[in-house]
Amino acid sequence: MSALRDIIAAQISREGPMRLDHYMAECLLHPDHGYYATRDPFGAKGDFITAPEISQMFGEMLGLCLAQVWLDQGRPSRFILAEPGPGRGTLMADMLRAMRAVPGMAEAAEVHLVEASPTLRAVQGQRLSAYAPVWHDSVESLPDGPLFLVANEFFDALPIRQFERRGEGWAERQIGLGADGALGLGLTPPTNYALLEHRLLDTQEGDVVEICPLAPQIAGRIAGQIAARGGVAIVIDYGNWRSLGDTFQALKAHEMVDPFADPGEADLTAHVDFEPLAQAARAAGARVSAMTGQGALLERLGITPRAQALAKSLTGPALEAHIAAHRRLTHPEEMGHLFQTLAISPVTAPPVPGFDQIDH
Repeated sequence: MSALRDIIAAQISREGPMRLDHYMAECLLHPDHGYYATRDPFGAKGDFITAPEISQMFGEMLGLCLAQVWLDQGRPSRFILAEPGPGRGTLMADMLRAMRAVPGMAEAAEVHLVEASPTLRAVQGQRLSAYAPVWHDSVESLPDGPLFLVANEFFDALPIRQFERRGEGWAERQIGLGADGALGLGLTPPTNYALLEHRLLDTQEGDVVEICPLAPQIAGRIAGQIAARGGVAIVIDYGNWRSLGDTFQALKAHEMVDPFADPGEADLTAHVDFEPLAQAARAAGARVSAMTGQGALLERLGITPRAQALAKSLTGPALEAHIAAHRRLTHPEEMGHLFQTLAISPVTAPPVPGFDQIDH
C-alpha cells in the first residue's frame, strides 16, 4: 500500500470526500510521493510510450511545420520555443534538429520547458544541454515574444472533474473511503452547475461529462501571447471535440490498472476536450484550426517520404520496427485517429500547414 494512499485517506477522514481533480493533482504532483515527482515513466521500461519515443519522424515533421510558420511570419530574429510536459526532451531535440535545415531558425530559438518534475528536468537538461533550456513551473511565466509552442500529451494529464447527469442537475463524482478503508468513488447530491447548463441539450440520464478547469485557462494564456506577439501553438492529444463518457484511466507498466488502488504509483489521464481549448483561444483573439487527426496531419507534413528515405539504410528487424512505427503514428486504427490536433495562430498570419481549416 502506497504512502500517498495513507495521506489521502487521512485527509478524507478529516475533511470529507475529495474531488477527482484534487485527487489527480495529489497523485501526479505530490512533492514526495507524486507519480511525476519520483520517476521517469516513459518508454518500454516505464509505464507508457509517447509518439516522440516511437520515432524521430514525429518530432521532425512538427519541427518542419514550425519552420514554415517561422518563414511565413517573417523570420523573427528571436522567438520562444516552448514545450509544456516535455517528457525526456526527445520531441524538442527532434524538432530542433529539423529546424537546423532552415538557416537562422535554430539560432533564433530560446528553449523554454514547462516541467514540474525534478526527475524529468534532469533528463531533459542532459538531452538539451546544447540549447541551454530554461524551466518553468507553468505557462504563466513564459517570457514575452513570439511563441512557438508544441503540447504533445500535455492536456490529458491535467486534473479533471466528473459529473453524472441526474434529472436536470448533476451529481459530482468524488473519492471517499469505503467500510474497509479502500478508496472509491461516490456521488454528491445533484446540483445545478452553470458551467454544465449547455450539456443538458446533448446528454441524458446517467451520462458522464468531464471538465478540465485548467485547460481553457492555459489555452487562453498561450493564445493571448500568440495573438499579440505572433507564433503558433500545436496541441496533440487523444480525445475528441466534446466530452461524453468516463475516460479517466490509470496506466502502469503499459497496462490499465485501478486508479484508486495505489495512488502515486500509476499515470492518471483522461481524454481531452478540444472544444473548450478552441473557445478559449478564440476568445483570446487567435485563429484556431479545425480539429485534425494526427495521421492526416503527419501525412500532409511529409512523413511518408521521410519514412521512405530513412528506410533505405535499414534492413531486417530495424526496418520492420521502422515500418511499424510509421504505421503506429499514422494509421487510423492506431494513433492516427485516436490522437487529434489543433493549431492556434494569429488571425493575420497564413494558416498553419497541414491542419484542416475552418471556413469563416
